[in-house]
Amino acid sequence: MSGDLTVGLNAVIISVREDAPRVLTVSDESDLPMLPSGAFDPEQDRTLELGLRDWVRRQTGRELGYVEQLYTFGDQGRDPRERAGGPRMLSVAYLALTQDLPAEAAGGRWMGCYGFLPWEDWRHDRPAILDPIGEALAAWARQGRARKERERRTERTEICFGLGGAGWDGYRVLERYELLYEAGLTAESWFDRGARPSAEAPLFGKPMAHDHRRILATGLARLRGKLRYRPLVFELVEEQFTLAQLQRVVEALAGLPLHTQNFRRLVERGGLVEKTGRIDTHTGGRPAELYRFRREVLRERRAPGVGALSYRGR
Repeated sequence: MSGDLTVGLNAVIISVREDAPRVLTVSDESDLPMLPSGAFDPEQDRTLELGLRDWVRRQTGRELGYVEQLYTFGDQGRDPRERAGGPRMLSVAYLALTQDLPAEAAGGRWMGCYGFLPWEDWRHDRPAILDPIGEALAAWARQGRARKERERRTERTEICFGLGGAGWDGYRVLERYELLYEAGLTAESWFDRGARPSAEAPLFGKPMAHDHRRILATGLARLRGKLRYRPLVFELVEEQFTLAQLQRVVEALAGLPLHTQNFRRLVERGGLVEKTGRIDTHTGGRPAELYRFRREVLRERRAPGVGALSYRGR
């Protein structure tokens, strides 16, 4: 491998805890949260995924379950070591899902995904942060040099953030972050220019090291999209669960509230779950039936996800 190129591995490790999606982070030298990362060793690692699993095992003492390759990030200058004259930094990112993966080393910490991307959580109401975001993006749009550029910026703002009568599209996670970055409304867009944001600069969401918030946004977008046609949600619940527990996990990932009856009909009639014959008496309310994932659906349907979900208020 050329000395002018370094290949690294990043993991977006997602779990749902206390009805919120959380991502496993570690701290870099600047104390900014970053995704677990490790170098790919071409001599020792037979495949990229095995290399990823190996260093996650060393860092946390646990095995990863579901893992899929997410994207390769290689923009020039994406890492400060490269900007300081080091080799080009190429990173292969993976998405991993787990029910329980304690952070046991390297200062690991579970952090809420919506702390980094607060405009993505619509479960309780329209996020209040959308108002200052709209104002800041409108000011950025007015700074366009030509009329067409100003119109294009305004259109992108409305489509990405559901403003000006445009509907909210939960799958545009990465596009929203990219737009804020381009408009100079994230701390990372300042860091990457080698500048410190002014005290008056409107910045949205907690920053992450390097381009790791972009990688997180990519992972959340992938996960939301796959909920429709893959049974990934069952990687994030216990083997036996109530339908209310399953619904809360789907809502946590989608960032939107579901119509309860429609959701239950969809998962039951779609053959995704089956009753266990047991009752959960620790619900805090009425006892509820326990279900499990019906694995036979993988043979019966080509796209056994939760499908076209019906969200309240959408």
